[in-house]
Amino acid sequence: MAIKVNDLEGKELADSYIREAVPAGRWSDTWDVFKSNVLKLVLINVFILITFVPGVAIVWVRGAYIAGLDSVYPFNSSILYPFYPDVSGLAEGVRLSADLLFYSLLIVAGFIASLGIAGGGYSIKKMLAGHGGFKVKDFFYGIKVGYLNTVVPVTIFMMFMFASLVLGDWKDLVAAQGGNYAGALTAFIFMVIATVLAGVYCGWLYAVGISYKVTFKQLFKNSFLMMMGTPIQTVFMAGFALIPVWIMLIGGIFQMIGMFLYIFLGFSFTLICWLAFTQWGFDLYVNPALKAATEKAKANRTEKEVKEDAEADGKRAARELLAAGKSELIARPVMPVAEKPAVTKLGKTFTRANLASVNGEKAKLANDLAAYEQAHKNDPVYVEYNKLFAEREKALADPVDKKGKKKKKISADNLLK
Repeated sequence: MAIKVNDLEGKELADSYIREAVPAGRWSDTWDVFKSNVLKLVLINVFILITFVPGVAIVWVRGAYIAGLDSVYPFNSSILYPFYPDVSGLAEGVRLSADLLFYSLLIVAGFIASLGIAGGGYSIKKMLAGHGGFKVKDFFYGIKVGYLNTVVPVTIFMMFMFASLVLGDWKDLVAAQGGNYAGALTAFIFMVIATVLAGVYCGWLYAVGISYKVTFKQLFKNSFLMMMGTPIQTVFMAGFALIPVWIMLIGGIFQMIGMFLYIFLGFSFTLICWLAFTQWGFDLYVNPALKAATEKAKANRTEKEVKEDAEADGKRAARELLAAGKSELIARPVMPVAEKPAVTKLGKTFTRANLASVNGEKAKLANDLAAYEQAHKNDPVYVEYNKLFAEREKALADPVDKKGKKKKKISADNLLK
């Protein structure tokens, strides 16, 4: 499906790093980052896990609360009427009332979890862009720049999840009371489908939000475009990124394995898979358009603009070299080294003819070097380089100007100004 994304061009959120090229391809590079930075990913995972503690505590307290009520209320099916009144649906009603309370608190806990998701996402995105670079301060910087665009999709998804769980409890309650629960079942099924779709969309909201500086209108629009542009890939990668969840849902010993994974690497694994995939989507739909616009702008330049750009490049290169100190190898043009040796290497035995041939090749090489230097001596990079050093040397030799005032002290800070 062809889509057109305009609002993201040139707005990448990369304040603390420079995105580098991917020499081996997106997926190969992601695997290299993952296997060579496991300890960094574990550290990021621990930071994220800390922000999930309130949510985990709410789920645990809910379970303990329901278990306590189960031990008090007459739910034992072996005790029949008239010793106890009809309690059909009482257990389901308790769960419904408990879930209304605790799962609404879980939405609030999402505000805290968003801190870890924002910081972890930015950190992993920087690792993917810089081939493994990460500092602890990147996590907290990610919270600063990405929290708002993270808490929005997290809250939206948690509200859909809340509605699904409550409708499930309502369905069970109606069925336990012997009523017609077809309507409740239909509502529950549709809400589960809506929650899955909302989860996928919120995944793109999160990816766009921590990757680009955009308004909320652009955030929602472009996230939808990216999702619709990669529907099959999105569903597949969403499922792949949640492998630790599927392991945990199997139950038994796999539940313990899944919990172990989430303690040490689960969150980081999910984020690196999803962010690598979404970056692939950005490479596919956003960056080519930006590159095409840049190439178009270059193609439309006048001859004067091209000349000015060449001079500017020369000045910039000269200033960069100036900072390292003047070098005779840089101050004058030097012919590039050819792939084939210009002078034949003499063996252990050689004749006078061989020696004469080598001397001739050396003389020819010297002439070629002189000709190359003469042809390129007026290139902007060499002119500017030597000019800057000449001005510096003059300033050092003459500490006062024409009016007799003392000149500004030459230092590393003002040398390039």
